[in-house]
Amino acid sequence: MQSLRRHATEALRRRLIGRSPPPSAASAHSFTTLTRRTTCGPHCHATFSAPWAATQSRGAKMLGSDVRLGNVILRKGRIYQVIKAQHTHQGRGGATIQVELRDVDTGNKTVERFRTDEAIEKVFVEDKTFTFLYKEGNSIMLMEPETFEQLEVSEELFGKAASYLKEDMAVTLQYYDGRPMSASVPTRVTCTVVEAQAHTKGLTVAPQYKRVVLDNGLTIMAPPFVEAGDHIVVNTMDDSYITRA
Repeated sequence: MQSLRRHATEALRRRLIGRSPPPSAASAHSFTTLTRRTTCGPHCHATFSAPWAATQSRGAKMLGSDVRLGNVILRKGRIYQVIKAQHTHQGRGGATIQVELRDVDTGNKTVERFRTDEAIEKVFVEDKTFTFLYKEGNSIMLMEPETFEQLEVSEELFGKAASYLKEDMAVTLQYYDGRPMSASVPTRVTCTVVEAQAHTKGLTVAPQYKRVVLDNGLTIMAPPFVEAGDHIVVNTMDDSYITRA
């Protein structure tokens, strides 16, 4: 198994060499775990690359209605990442958004409710692009496409989007203070339908969607004409059908 993975990684490296200058021997075979910290002092938080915190933008305001999954916000003096967000409406109380937050430093989770017109302080993160190699247990192996440096991150960073990972897929890591906070896959991904409910004509004018099972194990709703073996494009943000591929 390890031999096959090394062979796959080497094959991918050779394909990418045609797109960018070859790296040095040291960088081509180096391996970095993103959770590792340096020991340069109690206030040193560099984990992966040169610190960029000195130039990042903080203090930008956004409305509660604009809070989205993956956002990093400053709340009550602490930094949180939004891991769930759901808009609700409570009669005369007006519209609100219920969010589940993860404390960046402690990992503790909490649930809060924001008014849609409430000012929230957003912390901007840095996006970096990597190439997906393979999954092993709860770890995701990635490669930096220019240096070919391999990186290991937790599957938890991708959340449910980990189901869409495919070999050679370009993915994005969101960093805050040199640490990866979350990861994302492309919004549109092509999947193969492996199982589909039989279509039955009803009396309704509008066609009724049916459940289909994808090659990644997810079940989504698709139009009645979609059959097993079809290739379809799926919106990875909400697992919705977009079109036939």
